[in-house]
Amino acid sequence: MKALPLVHETRLVEPRYKIEQMDLEFANGEKRTYERIHGSGRPVVVMVPMLDAETVLLTREYAAGLHRYELGLPRGRVDPGESLLEGAQRELKEETGYGAHELLILRTLSLAPTYMSHVAHVVLARDLFEERLEGDEPEQIEVVPWNINHLHELLGMDEFSEGRAMAALFLAREWLQQDRAQR
Repeated sequence: MKALPLVHETRLVEPRYKIEQMDLEFANGEKRTYERIHGSGRPVVVMVPMLDAETVLLTREYAAGLHRYELGLPRGRVDPGESLLEGAQRELKEETGYGAHELLILRTLSLAPTYMSHVAHVVLARDLFEERLEGDEPEQIEVVPWNINHLHELLGMDEFSEGRAMAALFLAREWLQQDRAQR
């Protein structure tokens, strides 16, 4: 395993967006300045809610970055004082109107790790029950049931483009298939 570069100095160059410069020295003596963007410091969860063994609940909500409605998975930030699973449970209830008796962290995903420190925790939610909490969304989020075995069709849809959602669904499908095979 390679040794990490030596950090000579770090400085915040853009406080609003938490952009930091790092003066680095690599093992071969090369020196470079890198920039990175820090996240909010609050963990992010992306839930894969399984209504039954084959039906995942997708959400359709407004995505300001693309200025359109986007099909994806329920997700959100964990509030201060909440564990990852408590935050996942709350976000799930706010965005889908369901809670889960079983929550399992499948994997942590990075987003553009060469210049961002942002990560998202993929949480599988099973054994769902109806319960809605008031969220902070400006309108009700549409919930769309989808057969998890038909991901190839979902990938062909223009309104489904978020990489975290794609990765989370494939991780969940593989985990579920292995779980069924072991039973």
